[in-house]
Amino acid sequence: MSVIDYIRSDLFRYTGRPSAWLFLPYYFGNRSFKYSCWLRLCSSSNALVRVVARVMHFRLSRKYGIHIPVSVKIGYGLYIGHGMCLVMHPTTRIGNNCNFSQFSTIGSCRGKAAVIGDEVYIGPGTCVVEDVSIGSGATIGAGAVVVKDVPKHTTVAGVPATSISVNQPGRNIQNPWPVCRGEECMREAPVPAQRVHDVRRTAGTSPCV
Repeated sequence: MSVIDYIRSDLFRYTGRPSAWLFLPYYFGNRSFKYSCWLRLCSSSNALVRVVARVMHFRLSRKYGIHIPVSVKIGYGLYIGHGMCLVMHPTTRIGNNCNFSQFSTIGSCRGKAAVIGDEVYIGPGTCVVEDVSIGSGATIGAGAVVVKDVPKHTTVAGVPATSISVNQPGRNIQNPWPVCRGEECMREAPVPAQRVHDVRRTAGTSPCV
């Protein structure tokens, strides 16, 4: 899929619809979306666009305190809350429709960082340490320190993070971008948010970028 599809999916997370009329207002009015646009464009097939995007990505990283290296693999529908103080290790892997809050760190001192599934919510002040696996639909509570794998659809909190609930998986993920397999899937208009889970059950999910 093209970089534009990923940008559309990110816009959908903020607005509920990937309308071209909403692009400019959100680009200039929402610095989280602005940052993700240039981050996505760093993977453009056009060499000139990549050069400009990497310069803008570097500049915005310093300005906003968001440090997501270009090497981080990110699925559709990235949502960055509040647009500040977010740090990721270059080897981080992120699925589709994930939320990342302010003052969070996905880090590693051993060369490999976390693998994060689909529809995962990372709360404010969270620290995910080393190469743990966070299952799809998991919720990481504010201030948690994750040092071991988190099962699917589980809410964890505390230091170190422990399971506190298995109810309402992905409850904090709003406007998830519908993802399925196949070349034609992403060209279709997004379905309403309440139908997204039905679409995924019948169509499956696609791999990350």
